[in-house]
Amino acid sequence: MPVELLTSLAASALLAMVHLGVSGLHRLSARPRRYALSLGGGTAVAYVFLHLLPELQQHQGEVEEATDAVLGWLDRHVYLLALLGLTLFYGLERLALRARRGRSGESDADNDDADDADDSAADTEETDQQTGGATFWLSMSGFTIYNALIGYLLVEQAARGLGPLLLLTLAMALHFLVNDYALREHHQARYRRTGRWVLSAAVLAGTVLGLVGTVPPLVVSLLVAVLAGGVVLNVLKEELPAARESSFGAFLLGAAGYTGLLLML
Repeated sequence: MPVELLTSLAASALLAMVHLGVSGLHRLSARPRRYALSLGGGTAVAYVFLHLLPELQQHQGEVEEATDAVLGWLDRHVYLLALLGLTLFYGLERLALRARRGRSGESDADNDDADDADDSAADTEETDQQTGGATFWLSMSGFTIYNALIGYLLVEQAARGLGPLLLLTLAMALHFLVNDYALREHHQARYRRTGRWVLSAAVLAGTVLGLVGTVPPLVVSLLVAVLAGGVVLNVLKEELPAARESSFGAFLLGAAGYTGLLLML
């Protein structure tokens, strides 16, 4: 069995496990949880600015060659798509926040019958301010594509070598930690029962797609640009709001530590 197949599948399984196992983060006290989220945020931001965004220049050349006859008047295709990605995920975030405010205090028992006795108490605490079903599935649709693309990129990085694959896996594992925590806060019982499984499966599906088939390079270039904008937004929205406590020291440690890894490899 090729080494790339084994390593990419192992990396994909690890990222899937972040979604399935990170619920324990909510059981931590505020300080260690704050440090963990800020560390993950700093690492993901370093990955975007020092690895993903520079790669956009290469993708820009590919997009220009493929679309010059149709979109020649646009000379910053991938950067516009990065902005689109940021805007898209900002819209999903705002929609989830608005849905939570609108449902605050409402009963949602009809949608959230307990699966087992262990979950019933947590469900009672969570369902009052979770988002509605339509908002939940819209959010899951966006993040499913997001995760599937990351799973696909694992295969590309595995073909380049173990070092690039480890760098991507580390950055995305910590990034998923941040994303998962935010999604659980918004969607609560629905996310714990369904959403985390959907997103875990999306990562694995993207990797399998990369192993058994290929996506046209132009499509990959366009999706990577959207991903870059989405990663920036999904990290910074967790770090910047004054209402959310964060740790600048942990954020700096994550950014500096990951930067050092990138410069050494």
